[in-house]
Amino acid sequence: MKFFTTIALLAAAATQCAAHPTIDEALDNLVKRGGASRDWLELATVDLSKTPQDANSPIVGKVTFLQFHPKAPVYVTGVIKGLDPNTKRGLHVHTTSNFTEGCMSTGTHFNPFNKKHGARKDVERHVGDLGNIVTDETGTARFFFKDRLLSLVGENKITSRSLVLHSGTDDLGRGGFEDSLTTGHAGGRFACGKIVPVE
Repeated sequence: MKFFTTIALLAAAATQCAAHPTIDEALDNLVKRGGASRDWLELATVDLSKTPQDANSPIVGKVTFLQFHPKAPVYVTGVIKGLDPNTKRGLHVHTTSNFTEGCMSTGTHFNPFNKKHGARKDVERHVGDLGNIVTDETGTARFFFKDRLLSLVGENKITSRSLVLHSGTDDLGRGGFEDSLTTGHAGGRFACGKIVPVE
């Protein structure tokens, strides 16, 4: 089942983000360098269409995480609809998947190394700092990127934690606001969901 799910995701990634290498191409490169195996694969998904915060949320979207080796980066691909057009919105992994108070009870950004908030490619950043997603004129965000700190296995795995979409733009720790170095001044928690492993 996981194999067929992966094939579908590879096709979706190629369609969504034709300007970037597909996940399959990235895997081929990793295999050639000895950094991955086609016999080892971890998958996880998040459904943001049924956010615990608001049953009437306009958000429709799914985000998928793929990892091809325990020490390899995680590839992140997704499509989220129902956002404001032509905007940037902060996207972060939060510590827990406790939704007793909606998205507000998911804890802080996942930060096992006690770092300050930053951009996805910064050395100083939370593990959960995924930067901003960018919407088009219809309010749809399509994205595909890899992240060197995320992992789907081990002590600091992100599975069973939550993915939170914020109502504002993440300033990546550079905005000079009181909360820039903790949350990126990214605003309220607009949608969220549990990161669920795919068996």
